Amino acid sequence: MNKKQVYTSLIKTEAKRLGFLSCGISKAGFLEEEAPRLEKWLKGNRNGQMQYMENHFDKRLDPTKLVEDSKSVVSLLFNYYPEETQSENTFKISKYAYGTDYHFIIKDKLKSLLNVIQDEIGEVSGRAFVDSAPVLDKAWAAKSGLGWVGKHTLLLTQQTGSFYFIAELIIDLDLEYDSITTDHCGTCTACIDACPTQAITEPYVVDANKCISYLTIELKDNIPSEFKGKMDDWMFGCDVCQDVCPWNRFSKSHREPLFNPHPELLSLSKKDWEEITEDTFKKVFQKSAVKRTKFSGLKRNIDFLK
Repeated sequence: MNKKQVYTSLIKTEAKRLGFLSCGISKAGFLEEEAPRLEKWLKGNRNGQMQYMENHFDKRLDPTKLVEDSKSVVSLLFNYYPEETQSENTFKISKYAYGTDYHFIIKDKLKSLLNVIQDEIGEVSGRAFVDSAPVLDKAWAAKSGLGWVGKHTLLLTQQTGSFYFIAELIIDLDLEYDSITTDHCGTCTACIDACPTQAITEPYVVDANKCISYLTIELKDNIPSEFKGKMDDWMFGCDVCQDVCPWNRFSKSHREPLFNPHPELLSLSKKDWEEITEDTFKKVFQKSAVKRTKFSGLKRNIDFLK
């Protein structure tokens, strides 16, 4: 084995030990195919109020502009599929937000991975990213052979579906690169047909302005009245396009105790949510990503659903 192979093997073995589902590696450089796609999406104002999507356009498409002298993008997947879900007939929260905010958990694991790389290989510099910078996570994960971007624009894998987080290490180390996998959506349109607000306007294109996740989390104004009665009881995020995807038959429960929900979360009824106090909100969502929407935001969403 040459050096590149040894280093690559070390990184993938360590990623597995840290609990990542899988690890793929690609050469850092300009994302040629993504550039026109992103430009068209932004020009069509499909990013809604997410102005940050327009910032750092060059860095978003080229990690070498984001991390000096970077050579490789190490993409990692971390499972969050829960063992238990909320009770039937209640206001719903996206499964990714059940437990402790993933940013903290995964960032720690990425730092551990980078430390091992530096301890074992020597002077390697780079940065860890979890949803926290202008990095096109799904494009890099697909380029690294970890899956393909489905018609709902989420990363899909044949083995484990799509209920996982994507993270990256961008480092100045040459490695062995993985090859791209093929698209296995075929003629299936389950996600497009099931979307309650028709946010998937065509295969592989989502209009954020219509997406329930955007409306309940990112949108700071009032939810437009045209969506009244169409939100399918989602008060934070939405999992419909993932829940109906045939590939998610293969989802297995995660093994990360910190992703387990607060005991009260799964049993609260619609009435409980309607009467939720700020104290209960703080207790149930103490370390959760739901805190992003704040108590007032969650109340806004619940009131809209009533």
